[in-house]
Amino acid sequence: MSKKLLLTVIAAGLVFTFSIQTTPAEAAGHSMVGMTCKDAAKMQYPNDRKTRREFKKACKENWKASQGK
Repeated sequence: MSKKLLLTVIAAGLVFTFSIQTTPAEAAGHSMVGMTCKDAAKMQYPNDRKTRREFKKACKENWKASQGK
């Protein structure tokens, strides 16, 4: 009984893991590696220039802070 339950849980976990796409970039077929802040802003806010500019600015600031500059 416990073996069947364990195998069922493992199988369900594998199906669930492979069926989920974690980011919109992966869903669109893009990888986040090499993506610029400008590209990320365009994906996040395709129709709102003002919000896209604010997002890009914040993204660049966060990137520079993570680089230690």
